[in-house]
Amino acid sequence: MTKYIGKSVKRVEDKRFITGKGKYTDDIVLPNMTYAYIVRSPYAHAKIEGIDTSQAASAEGVIAIFTGKDISDAKINGVPCGWQVDFKNGDTMHEPPHPLLVSDKARHVGDAIAVIIAESRYAARDAADRLEIEYKVLDAVVSPKEAADPDSPRIHDNLPNNLAFDWSLGNPIEEVDAAIEKADHVTTLEFVNQRMVPNAIEPRSAIGEYDETNDRYTLYTSSQNPHLIRLLMCAFVLGIPEHKVRVVSPDVGGGFGSKIFHYIEEALVVWCSKQIGRPVKWTAERSESFVTDAHGRDHVTKADMAFDATGKITALRVKTFAGMGAYLSTFAPAVPTYLHGTLLQGLYTTPLINVDVTATFTNTVAVDAYRGAGRPEATYLLERLIETAAIEMGVDPAELRLKNFIPPFDGVEQPGYQTQVALQYDSGNYEAVLKKAMEMVGYDDLRAKQKESNGKLLGIGISTYIEACGIAPSAVVGALGARAGLYEVAQVRVQPTGKVNVYTGAHSHGQGHETTFAQVVADKLGIALDDVEIVHGDSDAVAFGMGTYGSRSLAVGGSAIVRSIDKILEKGKKIAAHSLEARPEDLSFADGKWTVKGSDKSVSFGDVALTAYVPHNYPSDLEPGMDFNSFYDPTNFTYPFGAHIAVVEVDKDTGKVDLKRFVAVDDVGNVINPMIVDGQIHGGVVQGIGQALFEGAIYDDQGQLMNGSYMDYCMPRADDVPMIETDRTTTPCPHNPLGVKGAGEAGTIGSTAAVVNAVVDALKQFGVRDLQMPLTSQTVWQAMQKSNS
Repeated sequence: MTKYIGKSVKRVEDKRFITGKGKYTDDIVLPNMTYAYIVRSPYAHAKIEGIDTSQAASAEGVIAIFTGKDISDAKINGVPCGWQVDFKNGDTMHEPPHPLLVSDKARHVGDAIAVIIAESRYAARDAADRLEIEYKVLDAVVSPKEAADPDSPRIHDNLPNNLAFDWSLGNPIEEVDAAIEKADHVTTLEFVNQRMVPNAIEPRSAIGEYDETNDRYTLYTSSQNPHLIRLLMCAFVLGIPEHKVRVVSPDVGGGFGSKIFHYIEEALVVWCSKQIGRPVKWTAERSESFVTDAHGRDHVTKADMAFDATGKITALRVKTFAGMGAYLSTFAPAVPTYLHGTLLQGLYTTPLINVDVTATFTNTVAVDAYRGAGRPEATYLLERLIETAAIEMGVDPAELRLKNFIPPFDGVEQPGYQTQVALQYDSGNYEAVLKKAMEMVGYDDLRAKQKESNGKLLGIGISTYIEACGIAPSAVVGALGARAGLYEVAQVRVQPTGKVNVYTGAHSHGQGHETTFAQVVADKLGIALDDVEIVHGDSDAVAFGMGTYGSRSLAVGGSAIVRSIDKILEKGKKIAAHSLEARPEDLSFADGKWTVKGSDKSVSFGDVALTAYVPHNYPSDLEPGMDFNSFYDPTNFTYPFGAHIAVVEVDKDTGKVDLKRFVAVDDVGNVINPMIVDGQIHGGVVQGIGQALFEGAIYDDQGQLMNGSYMDYCMPRADDVPMIETDRTTTPCPHNPLGVKGAGEAGTIGSTAAVVNAVVDALKQFGVRDLQMPLTSQTVWQAMQKSNS
């Protein structure tokens, strides 16, 4: 019997994608459908003095125009935030409303002012040019740190300032300050972890449809999280009974976190559909995505790392200003706090840590989870500090890390590692991943080669990381501010012929769920991979699940599937025992059949499935059928970790950085499909390289996004990236049934710091100790010139 777990099975979903048969929200055309165009503010901060819709309303093909006044008159609420982080003094988090259409003032470029619905998207777009809006432009603030200044422009008039919340974690600041004061060496860095634009390959799209006959609503949306969208839209925005709403999320062309959240357009098209009695579709234009999709990162940080005379870390102090944008997006408050601050232990035994975060509103697009979500920011902070400290102290950066690593532990024989910042790591061997990466890259030979000169500057950069995935249990995250549970659901339905349908609350937007989940099911039940169908993304078909983000799908969603399979096997054993005239405890299950131990008497899974639905010779105490549902709420996060090494050459004359090699050794626990994991690592690494060398949203002082198109926003291309060399160690997670940890974000978390460290390593002869990302040729060249002058 074929075993599937651990095999590089080709993705079954790829056939429809590479042959153009994928079905995305924008591909859906409903009868009598209309098209929405949203008129957005061209200003970052401006009062709306008046709106004249008369000329636009008379344009050809226009069906209706709605403004913020219409939304307000209909008593439609704003889009809520899904995570609450209160102030350190106990005051409640500032949570200003995020209306579907603003009526008082625009708070960022792209804020929605009005929606025009027409017979075609072109008619709606043309009519927008005839809509007259009178603005009074106000001063703007775009820096998270400057926004904290009491004298900065006030973004929300009903708030006393621009603070969303402040938060701290770790050891008492007095103890950390004292340790830093008496340290033998202190490394200090001030840097910006720049704002990123997610740039999924398919722009967001939403279709609202109201069925008056049955009083039912349907929302088709390109979302990573269809059930949560339904809950937020029904319970908090539109006030529609949840059982009257179906949310369908078909194929989603990439998300990287940006399609987790409930956006105003989703609720807007549903509401508009009822107003006009016809389906309404909205699809973002690419330039529109730049100013509406939630951005990532945007931290301004000062950090101090203290060492004793032997090179052991003695304390870490972090102060971060985190930009929230103009409004609080769904999970935004969690990112700089519980996804960033709680990871500042890193892989190190640092005995004293204090992190302090001030989150501020700015006249920019909302910020939320972007691939890695807080973990890349934490890793960048730690790895830049320890790399810089190694340069300052004249020691090898690999040796400094090895000296400070947490010793190996498996979470079973050795207990999990309790950090200074709330988390308890599950299992890890951090020395192993770094040593393997050093061996793969030929670290000692590269250091020797670095002393030779071929006209270019050679740099070697290391980054080690740990991340928290599968965030749970629900009771814990609820205490931390989550306004939802973080379990997952799975229904496994065995058909009479032994074929299997799996309904999962996780939702794929590129992760390969239809393959990986099927591998787990086929392996556990001893059936063919083709006998398993994975269903997801439809709230009418699947019980309430929590979607896909935070590398949770396999660790949480896969574990829910395993729980349902266990129930099937338990029931199947009883049916098999009745058929074989044996006791259930005398049976073993392997290769798709139950066998009486010590004999050749057996019955196949398919025969047992048929018996369950044709229960003629059947246990009297069992119900017919074989269909089980399970909710899985993990007992802890999972903690993947790894070591990445980048090798660069820098041209001394132009500052151009050439990435020559990239080695990634990751430990994601047990691996179901190595090929899919490698693909996830590759994609994540490239996104991390993009932040290091190319990407970053640039706002001017008036809140205008200066690089809001692909003409100006630079992303890595194929010829910018070498073949990524991957390998793994395996430290199983001790608390979930698959022993998996998560792989979707690992590449992004580890790679950025590795590349920046490599460039700084190449430039250390110029006295360069730090550079602000992205490390463009101009940035690097100017750093060398500054040294020469």
